[in-house]
Amino acid sequence: MILYLHGFRSSPKSMKARLVGERMAALGRADQLICPQLPASPKAAMELALSLIEDVPADALSIIGSSLGGYYATWLAERLGCRAVLLNPAIVPLKDLDQHVGVTTQYHSDEPFEFKPEYIDELRALAVDRITRPERYFLLAATGDEVLDYRDMVAHYPGARQHVIEGSDHAISEFPDYLDEVLGFCGIEARS
Repeated sequence: MILYLHGFRSSPKSMKARLVGERMAALGRADQLICPQLPASPKAAMELALSLIEDVPADALSIIGSSLGGYYATWLAERLGCRAVLLNPAIVPLKDLDQHVGVTTQYHSDEPFEFKPEYIDELRALAVDRITRPERYFLLAATGDEVLDYRDMVAHYPGARQHVIEGSDHAISEFPDYLDEVLGFCGIEARS
């Protein structure tokens, strides 16, 4: 089972989420992907995620997290003991997200998105200072990420499997080139 967690103001309609969904469907494994719309509240997002995977054993679960979803995936992987793939993950979102307090819209729709001041404390409660069992983690980080510094990502996941992409961007526009590697880490044979 794969749980896909999108980034800040994003959705299951993001390019990477859609590509994972399409590939899983092509492999006849669409029923093994959970890709929810996460609420703006980090606490509510983690409650939702935990409720969706409560019956899935840790050894049968992989979480793919993009940007803020990578921050969430790290917390969940530490809590549950499952594998996690981190796509340009946020490491310390507290230093950047406070500027986003207020109402805006999601990236892939006109749906309102409100990030409240109390969500900063909710994020702080999910911080993972140091990962355990780095073999459970696979980091995909782009040096050209215009939002987050890939060096912070690399330093935060010492000993983990790491694939640093020279160039690219925060969205990892070349994600189709890495999809098989990501799914393979999740235990999904991606070649049909």
